[in-house]
Amino acid sequence: MSPERCVHPETLDLLAATDPRAIRSRADLRRINRVMGTRGIVLRALRRTLATPARIIELGAGDGTLMLDLARRLAGDWPAVHLTLLDRQNLVTAQTIGAFHDLGWKVDILSVDVLAWLLQPIRERYDLALANLFVHHFDERQLPLLLAAIAERADAFFACEPRRTWLPLAGSHLTGLIGANAVTREDAVLSVHAGFAGTELSALWPVGNHGWHLREYSAGLFSHCFLALRQNG
Repeated sequence: MSPERCVHPETLDLLAATDPRAIRSRADLRRINRVMGTRGIVLRALRRTLATPARIIELGAGDGTLMLDLARRLAGDWPAVHLTLLDRQNLVTAQTIGAFHDLGWKVDILSVDVLAWLLQPIRERYDLALANLFVHHFDERQLPLLLAAIAERADAFFACEPRRTWLPLAGSHLTGLIGANAVTREDAVLSVHAGFAGTELSALWPVGNHGWHLREYSAGLFSHCFLALRQNG
């Protein structure tokens, strides 16, 4: 049985982008993604289920390096993608943007809180919305609003989040072994407590009058994945 879901603010989200603790913690997150096997999990999901998308948005994109890692492996099959990187802070460097351009991908940076974004009129539609270690930040009141906004704007959505079971929780207490700083060590535990299990995200997805194919599953040792595909998308 999974522990009850509990969402608390994570320290990294409260720090300035230039705070040395935040810079170190973002580097820790890149290592954590490698330990979790995030790149392989996301690549397998996207390659098995999606045709070539023209427009992609990543929510909570951070510094964009995970998306760049994915793009380097997808660009051969997904050429000329128009990518939007959305995050509350603009952490994407000119070097990262240049690397996307070298792959033939166009990049827009959207610096806005996602809760403000979902209240804006719909200006763009996307073939794919993508999120990694992001959706778990939202509580039971906010989640339906977030998922409804995504469903209105995208024909597919894939999220890779912490799995809220005892093994990932135990692992979250051991992030110091990979050299994680105090911010990351605390936030890792909070992330798992706020993670997902079973079909919790599917139950909140706004099916409405449109046909959606939903899949929710465990991946690797620590990840919980959610995939929504519009049937006529």
